[in-house]
Order: sequence, then C-alpha cells, then structure tokens
Amino acid sequence: MYASSAVRARLATVAARRGFSTTRAQLGSPYHYAEGPRSNIPFNPLTKHFFWRYWAFMVTGFGAPFAIAVWQTYKTK
Repeated sequence: MYASSAVRARLATVAARRGFSTTRAQLGSPYHYAEGPRSNIPFNPLTKHFFWRYWAFMVTGFGAPFAIAVWQTYKTK
C-alpha cells in the first residue's frame, strides 16, 4: 500500500518538473500561418459590403430548410 503511493508521488513530481514549452511559429514553414485578429477566418470582415453579404448568407442558410419544408408541404403528389 505504501509502495504504490510512493510510486504515485514520485511520478507526480516528475510530471510537475517537466517544462512544457512551445517554439515560435516559423512563418517560412507551410504548416504555420499568420496569427492575430481575423486571421483564422476564411473571409475578410473589413470589406465594404461585408454586412450585406453576411446577412444574405445567414438568411439563405437559415431560411432554406423552412422554404424547402413549405414547398414540400404544398407540392402536388
């Protein structure tokens, strides 16, 4: 009983001493991309007509299932 607790205590101190660190992202690498605000999204929210494009996309995406359901309901068999 004491041996297992001693082993756990020893492993805990080993894990606590381990230094977790990361290296700086290298911009020349094909696996690292630029970081910062708005760099992780696939569109540019700073364009002139972003507001209208965003809401057109949202209305289309949210309204399409309802429009399809209404069309299927009123469709003749």
